Amino acid sequence: MQSLKANIQSMHQSPHPWHSPIHSSDKPLYLAIADAIADDLRGGRLVPGDRLPAQRALAEALSLDFTTVARGYQEAQRRGLIESRIGAGTFVRDAAPAPAAAPRPEPSVRNAPARRRADFSMNLPPEIEDPVLVARMQDGLAEVGRDLIDLLRYQEFGGLPEDRQAGADWLARRGLPVPVDRLLVCAGTHSALQGVLASLAKAGDVICAEALTYPGLRGLAAQQGLEVVGLAMDEDGILPDAFEEACRTRRPKALYCNPTLQNPTTITVPLERRRALLEVARRHGVAVIEDDAYGALPVDGPPPLAALAPELVFYIGGLAKALGAGLRVAYLVVPEARRVWQLSAYLRATTVMASPLTLALATRWIVDGTADAILDAVRAESAARQGFARSILPHAGQRSKPEAFHFWLRLPPDWSRSSFAATLRGANLGIVVSDAFAVNNPPPEAVRLCLGGCDAVETRHALEMIAHTLSQPPAFAAAFL
Repeated sequence: MQSLKANIQSMHQSPHPWHSPIHSSDKPLYLAIADAIADDLRGGRLVPGDRLPAQRALAEALSLDFTTVARGYQEAQRRGLIESRIGAGTFVRDAAPAPAAAPRPEPSVRNAPARRRADFSMNLPPEIEDPVLVARMQDGLAEVGRDLIDLLRYQEFGGLPEDRQAGADWLARRGLPVPVDRLLVCAGTHSALQGVLASLAKAGDVICAEALTYPGLRGLAAQQGLEVVGLAMDEDGILPDAFEEACRTRRPKALYCNPTLQNPTTITVPLERRRALLEVARRHGVAVIEDDAYGALPVDGPPPLAALAPELVFYIGGLAKALGAGLRVAYLVVPEARRVWQLSAYLRATTVMASPLTLALATRWIVDGTADAILDAVRAESAARQGFARSILPHAGQRSKPEAFHFWLRLPPDWSRSSFAATLRGANLGIVVSDAFAVNNPPPEAVRLCLGGCDAVETRHALEMIAHTLSQPPAFAAAFL
């Protein structure tokens, strides 16, 4: 077999020299890739320091999907054959290849974490349960830890060049081409939103938002002394006429919106409505803050507002809702270069920097494809949970989307949101009532259910309990729960 080294410069030649041996192997293809690397090392066709081809290029040359090649590289790395250097590529290790590590033992019942009660109040993606993917995630963390001392130091605010490039690559998959000089890496969406609000408005100013909006926006606005004006909505999101009227009468400094899988209603604003809202903002000179927390979840959603009006929109794309709530990394795209310095100064003063360790892990996962694999798993599990939520809960009050992991439920006429929440609280089940989201108008009799906070079995059981509760008169249900 010809060596991989001899073909690094000719990756686009077909067929690749590994094509036949890998595809004829009786092992899983990702193991065959790791075996081929080991064979080339034993035969002297690869030597320490050699750079391996990029995973996507190798996938194309071998007629494989990217995930298979990424797993092959991960397996070779687990065996101690290769190492990945963020921003540089994948290289044959300088040290002698270590023997393959023993398979990870399955966690014992004794060491397993304690079972949690179902909690539908915290909006976070379902946790990854696939052991192969979990192992891949752990490998990434272990590899990042090789540079632990460096990652415990202060780093440049806004992310290193490789972090910004990884962010730009991630947003490009969302349909948002981003110049890296207008992208800042922040310590989560909340931090980025705080900075943008401070840069656009001062105490006493008005900002507009959906009539039902993200509670964090309301909290930050109150902290900064801003007035939030809620705009009327229909099934497609904010009504352009309501925004137009607010622009004429209230002169807002900004419009905040969460246009894809909106929290709490799960509304995704269609393309024509997005264009109409942007036209109103452009006509009145109002900045737009796009909180795209859930934008990565739909496979084929409409383009971000920032892609339609890059000169107008402050875009915030966080990873917490796509990959894991503890991954406090967000990419902030600024419409003008001069704003970059202004926001950098504010965010540096308030948050210093994003955690280098967390950021290095996020960058690695994006570069090596682990982030895509996690996102696919979150999408699949969210769709499964939405499916049984729709089948279990009363159909009349449902509003949801297959890709979302939260669910908006309007209550039957006999139930008030307060009595419903109190009844479920007596059963030790947390939900969020509409009061948390309502801006100006009286809150509707509705609640948000978050389906990602516990495992699938607990989620199904809690949904069945909710459905049973709603099938009973409030007084009866409260007596027997």
